[in-house]
Amino acid sequence: MAIDPTRFCINRKIAPKLSIEAFFKLVQRLGLNKVELRNDMTSGKVTDNLSHAEVKSLATKYGLEIVTINAVYPFNQISAELLAKTEGLLKDAQGVGAKALVLCPLNDGTPISDDETMAALKQLAPLFTQYGIQGLVEPLGFPVSSLRSSVQAQALIRDSQLPFKIVLDTFHHHLYEKAEQEFEAGIDINAIGLVHLSGVEDSRPTAELTDEERIMLSSGDLLNSASQVQRLERLGYKGVYAFEPFSSELDNWREADIEREIRQSIALLQG
Repeated sequence: MAIDPTRFCINRKIAPKLSIEAFFKLVQRLGLNKVELRNDMTSGKVTDNLSHAEVKSLATKYGLEIVTINAVYPFNQISAELLAKTEGLLKDAQGVGAKALVLCPLNDGTPISDDETMAALKQLAPLFTQYGIQGLVEPLGFPVSSLRSSVQAQALIRDSQLPFKIVLDTFHHHLYEKAEQEFEAGIDINAIGLVHLSGVEDSRPTAELTDEERIMLSSGDLLNSASQVQRLERLGYKGVYAFEPFSSELDNWREADIEREIRQSIALLQG
């Protein structure tokens, strides 16, 4: 299975200590051309201390496409503050030339009905249209998440008749107990806008896994992310795969460590 390298993307979460320019340089050195930016880095801002124009210029300089910004949270608990946050991130996306903005559901154990989630999507959709940005809904598989299922998320988007797609995350797919039984019969490959990849080697019970256990791919990956990718390819997925590890151990990685881990993960997928 050979995946075109232009389909691989690097989420900035893998390089928490690097400036945006240093991160862009690293991705270029790897021969890749796609990145994801975030609003949960140390600076608390998508662009750190740079202007939109400066980030856009750096992306052009290093030949990179900014695929998404992560993320609006919690998208399905609408408030004036949430709407303002969403519009601010849409302005960031438009300003830096990002194609899409990720939407994550409430993840604190509070139940939110399908009707409430659909109503939230309908309220947010005009903002995304206004700014010309693709909305990507990312189900979170944690037991306390208010939207755990990729198939359910696709159904809500379809029933709402909205132009959103989903992010399928191999970690969150693994956490949701019914994901496998729902998947092949229920998933619409064409409605997946992005796939997030990470790996887990920690053997604690699945329900106890957190973002802290998320590293890069390996031969001992308990998420079977490589197998998940092989299935997506077999089913006809043609989109982008973004590496998104989360563990705090990444704080100690040097640039050489980051490059090695990315190369090894890509090699596993290409094997």
